[in-house]
Amino acid sequence: MMNVRCETKTADNVFCTVELAIMYKVVPEKVSDAFYRLRDPQTQIRAFVFDVVRGTLPKLELDAAFVSKNDIADACETQLKEKMTNFGYSIVNVLVTDLEPDARVKSSMNDINAASRLRIAAGEKAEGDKILAVKSAEADADSKYLSGQGVARQRKAVVDGLRASVSSFAEEVPGATSSDVLDLLLVTQYFDMLKEVGEHSKVSSMFIDHTPTAVADLRANLRKKMMPGLMATSASASASK
Repeated sequence: MMNVRCETKTADNVFCTVELAIMYKVVPEKVSDAFYRLRDPQTQIRAFVFDVVRGTLPKLELDAAFVSKNDIADACETQLKEKMTNFGYSIVNVLVTDLEPDARVKSSMNDINAASRLRIAAGEKAEGDKILAVKSAEADADSKYLSGQGVARQRKAVVDGLRASVSSFAEEVPGATSSDVLDLLLVTQYFDMLKEVGEHSKVSSMFIDHTPTAVADLRANLRKKMMPGLMATSASASASK
């Protein structure tokens, strides 16, 4: 067996080195021809291989050359069998063991492949981020929608509770009007709120009006400010049914 290295270029002008392994033997019936007709068989085989490779590879682009290694080997084997038989030699097999482009071309090909994969990876990552953003927005929208429904139901329950309390108090206390009962509830809730603020808030001091008419003014102001909101909430709850 002998190894042959041949440098040539492809159809797209990329220089590369092709290495072939040639396995040959002397034909027993032609020993005399092998000894007397050919002085240096390896040099002759190398010349034929160079001729075939440099006539075949320039017709192929680099990518096609890698795929067509067997075609190059077959062409060399056919040519060598035809020529070397006359000199008493038989070609057993021809293999293309390596096809290596110029180092700069190889580096460029690797860079192109890496850039392509990075582009695909970036696209996949962006698509993943998009899906996460969309799902997060949908979850936030659903959360706000459900929160709004909860607030609406809570307000409706408050209105229904106030209505029931007013009706029950007015029936059990003679002379009490719905307005009086509602004022009482508003003031009670206001003082409950002050208690909650005092227990849980970080505020250490609160300034509250403390005149003889403070409670009456408070009741009037609360009624004036809160009644429109309660009526609107009640109307919205009724409409939602």
